Amino acid sequence: MKNRLKVLRAERDWSQADLADRLEVSRQTINAIETGKYDPSLPLAFKIGRLFGQPIETIFDDETA
Repeated sequence: MKNRLKVLRAERDWSQADLADRLEVSRQTINAIETGKYDPSLPLAFKIGRLFGQPIETIFDDETA
């Protein structure tokens, strides 16, 4: 799944560790999501959306369309 997480994080000048702390997950989880190796759970996706003030559809793209 493609996502804009790295871009959104960079816009705020946050490290992967900073974002991980805010989302209460590991830095490795953030890295795996950003590189497309891991798709977040729905609750985590909604938490990411709330943190960035955006609907999850603007952050994540399922690549099927």
